[in-house]
Amino acid sequence: MKVILLADVKGQGKKDQIIEVSDGYARNFLFPKKLAIMADAKATNDLMGKRASAAHKIEEERKAAKATAEQLSKLDVTISAAIGADGRLYGAITAKDIAEAVAALGCVIDKRKIQLDAPLKAIGVYEIKVKLYEDIVGTIKVTVIQK
Repeated sequence: MKVILLADVKGQGKKDQIIEVSDGYARNFLFPKKLAIMADAKATNDLMGKRASAAHKIEEERKAAKATAEQLSKLDVTISAAIGADGRLYGAITAKDIAEAVAALGCVIDKRKIQLDAPLKAIGVYEIKVKLYEDIVGTIKVTVIQK
């Protein structure tokens, strides 16, 4: 009997997978525990529609990430900070500060996507990477100046 799994079943398959199982296993274990449904035409079409919807959503997210990466590459972010006598910053420029400065320029990004090895603690120009999607990385040019 062909069934569509509604949850991961150890030794059988993952969620939304169509598998072949014995009739007794399906009737006595999978169906009563609501782990699977019978793979009739309606259920199969619903599953295919769900997969197509998920693929479309992923493609839309990729397009949005590419557009954001292009927009970020055109930005020049300037952050002013107080410095001490030795030319180092009193505090540090963190991912949160960079995200706020970018948001002020009209492009909203999540601070957790900004990839900093360590907070910026000196005046200068930095190329900061922003991981927007699995394989899409944008760069921001950040200039730290004296207040």
